[in-house]
Amino acid sequence: MTLRIEILTEKFDPWRLLADYESRFSPRAHFGAAAVFVGTMSDSNEGAAVESMHLEHYAGMTDFYLAETAGQVKKKYDVDDVLIVHRIGVVKPGDPIVVVAVWSRHRREAYAANREIMECLKARAPFWKKEQLAQGERWVDKNTPG
Repeated sequence: MTLRIEILTEKFDPWRLLADYESRFSPRAHFGAAAVFVGTMSDSNEGAAVESMHLEHYAGMTDFYLAETAGQVKKKYDVDDVLIVHRIGVVKPGDPIVVVAVWSRHRREAYAANREIMECLKARAPFWKKEQLAQGERWVDKNTPG
């Protein structure tokens, strides 16, 4: 399995990033499926308008956690390639925050692996979010929907 993890501090175009990543695949690659999740920042959360959000992470721990999660998913599903990209720093509504892409021979494995990586990332990865509202700032609980 090939795995690439990127933590970015600047705004990015998820579709260009995916096209660039896929351009390195061999013309004889035997992928039958690609499952892609792109998460963007919402302009509201828990009934309040959100002006911006500051995402923080613990660098070494985050990379280790994401690689460990991808490795566990590889053991569970027949996955050939995984790309995980996550934004940190200040983001605005509509900005891309995360891309999880999985390539596999079959769609069932690609979908399941992608979903499992994303759910683990959302629930347990060492990222912290502080929202900026008109009323002030607040930290976001990992159990908050979204």
